[in-house]
Amino acid sequence: MLKQLRLGLLALLTLSAVLPLAAQVRHVTTVNPMSKQSYMEVYEFDYVDIQPQFPGGERGMINFINKTREYPYKAYKNKIQGRVLCSFIVGTDGRVSDIRVIRGAGDESLNREAIRVISKMPKWSVGKVGDHAVPVRVVLPIAFRL
Repeated sequence: MLKQLRLGLLALLTLSAVLPLAAQVRHVTTVNPMSKQSYMEVYEFDYVDIQPQFPGGERGMINFINKTREYPYKAYKNKIQGRVLCSFIVGTDGRVSDIRVIRGAGDESLNREAIRVISKMPKWSVGKVGDHAVPVRVVLPIAFRL
């Protein structure tokens, strides 16, 4: 009985030592922003303490997209609609970089327009882990509807 109690206590102490470490694990990917020589760690949006935010919040971002987005003439003429799913990185200075199309709308002109709109975005408030600003990947859909 005493031996089982000791083993249970040992298991509990081991678990309590491991749990704080598990809580600190972050989902981080490595991105090569410019050259084959340098890489940076990028945190995923849901795994930072403070998420990056567009100036004016979500409503401000929707207004910005609606004001900036221009429907490509060819897509408009052919009545092509869709949603372009993009990813980009909000850097430690708040600038948007490494814009990519994850899933296109089926028309290349819509994909290019989504990239153009994101590239025009102003600086975001930065994402943080603890008190440190970190680069964070953001995934954003941009809709094109007639």
